[in-house]
Amino acid sequence: MISRPASSQFFRAAAICAALGLSGSAAYAQSAPFAGMAGVWSGNGTISLEDGSKERIRCKATYAVSSEGNGLNQALLCASDSYKFELKSDVIAKAGTLSGTWAETTRNVSGSLEGRAGNGQFNVTVSAPAFTAKLTMTTNGNKQNVAISSEGAFKGANISLSRS
Repeated sequence: MISRPASSQFFRAAAICAALGLSGSAAYAQSAPFAGMAGVWSGNGTISLEDGSKERIRCKATYAVSSEGNGLNQALLCASDSYKFELKSDVIAKAGTLSGTWAETTRNVSGSLEGRAGNGQFNVTVSAPAFTAKLTMTTNGNKQNVAISSEGAFKGANISLSRS
């Protein structure tokens, strides 16, 4: 695997790839959206770049969930044919609203995230200076699907994860 500097937009958008998930009923999800998420998740998908190229990506996420199910600490390691990165996220849920921080630790890039959780889905915006990306994630049992879109060198990603 070649590790090279890549667009910081890629890292910022990927920072929340596996940082959010949802299980259980809608009412329970409002107060404890991360309940049942603890553990190791892995999967693959594709990333799309500004030049129109696509690459396969492989990811492994580890979730630690607070005892109340409303706090999540996440570590994500992803690699494609030309990128390798490690991301960490801290997210808090309160009344269906999500907020938190993320950092791409190998390149010292960080920012904030905010969004909403409901009906089995997360809609999140991740940001840092001069960057914004949108993420939609759905979790159903031991499966997660993530779609990310942004402007710039990194156009988006579609990733499927499952719990090991």
